[in-house]
Amino acid sequence: MSTTDLRFVYMTAGSKDEATRIGKMLVQERLAACVNIVDNMTSLYWWEEEVQSDTETVCIAKTTSANASALIEKVKSLHSYTTPCIVTLPILEGNARYLDWLRNETR
Repeated sequence: MSTTDLRFVYMTAGSKDEATRIGKMLVQERLAACVNIVDNMTSLYWWEEEVQSDTETVCIAKTTSANASALIEKVKSLHSYTTPCIVTLPILEGNARYLDWLRNETR
């Protein structure tokens, strides 16, 4: 079974509350079948010409390639950052029953 139509979308948010709000909207609108939220990640990055260190929350949404663009636009519209991290990664293999569920729960 091909999984080329499935994606993980990796995102970060400034707080668990923001990540939960965004994740709920993505699942309610069926842009994602599931969103995992991992709180208290330390991020080190360049911003405004210096190295920054912050605590962020990771979100991993599971979706289809057909929904990826709409999901990205929805996250951008809800996010507090001017330049949020939102990247898609292809799902190459997995539990066929889970992958079928993922496809069935997104529109």
